[in-house]
Amino acid sequence: MREFELGRAVPRTEDIPLLCGRGRYTDDIVLPRQSHLYVLRSPHAAARIRGIDTAAAVAAPGVLLVLTGADAARDRLGTFASRVQRRRPDGSANFVPPYRVLAFDRVHHVGEPVVAIIAESIAAAKDAAELVEIDWEILASVTDTAAATAAGAPIVWDEVPDNICFVYPVGDKAAVDAAFARAKHVVKERFHISRVAVNPLEGRTALGIYDPRDDRYTLYAGLQAPHVMRLELAANIFKLPANQLRLIAPDVGGAFGMKGSAYPELAMVLWAAKKIERPVKWIAERSESFIADHHARDNVSTVELALDDGGKFLALRVATIANLGAYLASMGVHVATNNLGGLAGTYTTPHIHVTVTGVFSNTNPTCPYRGAGRPEASYCIERIIDIAARATGIDAVELRRRNMIPAAAMPYKTGLTFTYDSGAFEKTMDMALALADWPSVAARRRAAAARGKLYGAGVASVVEMAGGPADIPLEEGIEIRFDATGHATVFAGTHSHGQGHETMYRQFAGHILGLPPERVRLVNGDTDLVFHGRGTFGSRSASVGGAAFLCAAQKIIEKGKLIAGHLLEAAALDIEFAEGRFTVTGTDRSVDLVEVAKASFIAQRMPRGMELGLDANAVVTPPGPTFPNGFHVCEVEIDPDTGVATITRYAVVDDVGRVVNPLLLKGQIHGGIAQGAGQALLESVVYDPGSGQLLTGSFMDYGLPRADDLPFFAVASNEVPAETNPLGIKGAGEAGTVGALPAVMSAVHDALAPLGIRHFDMPATPERLWRAIREAKPPSG
Repeated sequence: MREFELGRAVPRTEDIPLLCGRGRYTDDIVLPRQSHLYVLRSPHAAARIRGIDTAAAVAAPGVLLVLTGADAARDRLGTFASRVQRRRPDGSANFVPPYRVLAFDRVHHVGEPVVAIIAESIAAAKDAAELVEIDWEILASVTDTAAATAAGAPIVWDEVPDNICFVYPVGDKAAVDAAFARAKHVVKERFHISRVAVNPLEGRTALGIYDPRDDRYTLYAGLQAPHVMRLELAANIFKLPANQLRLIAPDVGGAFGMKGSAYPELAMVLWAAKKIERPVKWIAERSESFIADHHARDNVSTVELALDDGGKFLALRVATIANLGAYLASMGVHVATNNLGGLAGTYTTPHIHVTVTGVFSNTNPTCPYRGAGRPEASYCIERIIDIAARATGIDAVELRRRNMIPAAAMPYKTGLTFTYDSGAFEKTMDMALALADWPSVAARRRAAAARGKLYGAGVASVVEMAGGPADIPLEEGIEIRFDATGHATVFAGTHSHGQGHETMYRQFAGHILGLPPERVRLVNGDTDLVFHGRGTFGSRSASVGGAAFLCAAQKIIEKGKLIAGHLLEAAALDIEFAEGRFTVTGTDRSVDLVEVAKASFIAQRMPRGMELGLDANAVVTPPGPTFPNGFHVCEVEIDPDTGVATITRYAVVDDVGRVVNPLLLKGQIHGGIAQGAGQALLESVVYDPGSGQLLTGSFMDYGLPRADDLPFFAVASNEVPAETNPLGIKGAGEAGTVGALPAVMSAVHDALAPLGIRHFDMPATPERLWRAIREAKPPSG
């Protein structure tokens, strides 16, 4: 169907049920005899559990079961795994803390699960939790990233007295040192990238069921990767064959990486459901999410850039301290170490060396969050370039242009781990500057000054890895299955949590198979129905899922040619397929795919000996990742009397390879920019340094951007197809955030520069900006 082919701006087909309240989220599922879980959590950042008395809670009205860490130990529940391993300074494997379903003898952060109460209602469970008596021995804690390795810092884990989980060096240190020694200019700065809470619209959820007849569990939960989570729970927690556990992820109201992690509550509801032989539901409340969800970002980097007298980059040196929290999230180590190649940016810097030190602290584990290390890397390189531009007197755009990788150099091996397959970085930059009306920046600066505002314009040229990781490309599975009426069901191993996958796969079906959208149904998120899948993360679904769809579709077409040849009384070799029809070469004799699918269920219409039905599956592993890239231009105005920073204009041109759907793409870019800008201007998880208490535990203290905080976004595309997948798609889910974080802060720094403020760490909240302006500019009179 031409109206559903790739590249067309097709409105999302999944939105009408969601807008009409017909979505089916975990909390919408209400089962007979359903009970409710409440988790009693640690009020302390570090403490020893001397004893737990649950007798009064067990006897409370409506209580069905009370569980502690001792019960988990008796039932031999396992611990959650860390999927990435690194090395300690002495070369030994990094320590993996025992990430239990319930705390056993100690707690290591505020909000750690200690007691599970299951009752007839959530109110009854909460009332019973008030009756639990815990004897605590409060211990010293450390929450600050840079302080975690300081002499005398409280020890998070006795097994790691220096609080260092790993040290990960990458790059050519000798070459970098030599380049710095001969450099004409060297600039250096320390950047703090704030810790953030993800806060998806739908919080985390879990509904556990146990069937004693089959000795089998079913878990409903908002998840990004159901098949991966099934293996985690089955193998590591319950020690079961995977086929004894079914995971169903229904509609998911946002995830952003956070719902790809394993969490204790997922196991709790299944464990409790077996014990009471009733369904058990847990729905996170917003205040609970702040202390129970995994957080993100939170690192401190010292960045140095060496340049020659003409402004050419000679070398980059980065030393990062990454806060992993008290436990290792499933992919927590990955975030800190696997996207470092983004530090090379779009530039020809020949030598780069990076050292990442992962540290434990008495905070929530940190996990992937929209970008998963990519925004942090781009922030470091783009901010240090701005500083170099001021130090050398070279215009910030011109300095980038002098060092930009030319399109003719592709494929290009960067100075740090990545090899870009394609890209036209300078053209993308020029398109973005034109879209932003860059020549008129000076006039807008003068106009803002006339209104008493501080004006700043910032840019960022960014590139990221998508569909990776590069060293271990991850496969994806798709099955296309027709029924006897000629309708197709696509069983996808990816899972949508807002991206618009139903629309995307219908476009694939229209473009490749010529099927109208009403004949295509999407099934995802059910491990019993979908035979294999890795899930949705890392901007991979369109490129890797699309490649798997194409492979399965080609199998459908090949089998369809055999059937069509039989129906048209022609040899299969003489059958061509285009736009949904099988045609005998050189004739007007044809039959469409729908009729072929119907015929495949009628033995009399099939070639002798051919298996009935028309279906195919494919598991595809990409040969390598893709590298989406873009250029962002942000303009801000700061009111010096209030410190309020307002984004007045924003323009971005992205190269996400072949564009599947411009509407979906713009939605992804808009959302990504909002989340990057939110962190730059508002968001920061703050702990009290003395007690380790979370001070930003609600939206009264933790700011999120709203619609009126953001301007109109001017968005355009520079399509340079990827070379690493057959559809040329690069991915777009994280692109907006990767560029927005550095671009917004670049604009803020440009606005503050006339006051002599050289460096200002995020978030640029009104209070922090107001103080910086007051300190830099004494009141007149």
